[in-house]
Amino acid sequence: MEFYDNKSVDVCRIALKMAISSREEEKKLIKEYKLKGIRVAAVDVGGTMPNSRFKFIESALVAAKRNNIIKDEHVHDGAVIGAMREAISQIETNINGLSVGGKIGLARNGEHLGVAIFLSVGILQFNEVITSVAHRSVAVLPDENDFIE
Repeated sequence: MEFYDNKSVDVCRIALKMAISSREEEKKLIKEYKLKGIRVAAVDVGGTMPNSRFKFIESALVAAKRNNIIKDEHVHDGAVIGAMREAISQIETNINGLSVGGKIGLARNGEHLGVAIFLSVGILQFNEVITSVAHRSVAVLPDENDFIE
């Protein structure tokens, strides 16, 4: 399997691009990916970890629904929640108890869903950067014909 020709990897790359983009870049990327049949979104997040964990998951879920990345169905909710939990768990021990701010990027291409978290971590007067990415398979529901390739 070729690493550069893998939809799971590609959708995670796109989610990461969304997470690291500026607002202006984000708007361009949304239009660009829409033409390719890929749905994307990004949402700003911040807070102290682990207290903000649920808020991050909820923000990603709301963004995914508002931007028609997923339907309001429990199987789709579960995919976003599962991917977010995985992405957060990858970085949680490094940011526990610290203030963070950044963005969550989401992308979906057919049955592939990617989420990426990009955060600035405040430690006194220093700022660290941390990122994580996760993938989930998402059921393409009968009324989602535009997701079928």
